[in-house]
Amino acid sequence: MKRYRKGQYGYRNYHKKMELGKVCIGAALILAQLTLRAFVDSTSWKNILTVMAILSVLPAANAASPLLAAWRYKTPRPELFKKAAAYEGKCRILYDLIITSKDALMPMDVIAVHPTGVYAYCTAGKIDTAKAERFFKDMFSGHKLEPNVKLILDEKAFFNRLNSLKPEAEYEDDGSVEYTVTLLKSLSM
Repeated sequence: MKRYRKGQYGYRNYHKKMELGKVCIGAALILAQLTLRAFVDSTSWKNILTVMAILSVLPAANAASPLLAAWRYKTPRPELFKKAAAYEGKCRILYDLIITSKDALMPMDVIAVHPTGVYAYCTAGKIDTAKAERFFKDMFSGHKLEPNVKLILDEKAFFNRLNSLKPEAEYEDDGSVEYTVTLLKSLSM
């Protein structure tokens, strides 16, 4: 199986499969420990296996909670990837990120990081864009970045915005674009 990294197209589906595998392995280990408990005669071994099974629940639950939260978000259709890939020379493009804040789970299908700002396309229509943009601005200012942030819910408007951008090479590189890309990846599941 090909290994995907955060920001690559296909990451959501890959991440979902990996997390599901972790949950299944955790559940199998818990069941194995409880089954072994039935075959042991010693009370101390039964207690040890019970405690091991209880402690095994924590890692399985840690893998299951983000999996359940992001279950409904799949990798976007390949046509969207092909359209966005055409802009990779103008700016840095990130795909398939799911960014969490206190208030919302934001499936960012495509994020364009450009020296003039961050432009994110999100297909989840129930997101309060003003709150989400405020979250990004606060988070960026906390990391000493001041990019313009625009969350766009309409695909046509998003690509119109990307069309209006000049190539990244025409701007002076102060390292903020790469730092912003790294920060967005670290915020994603």
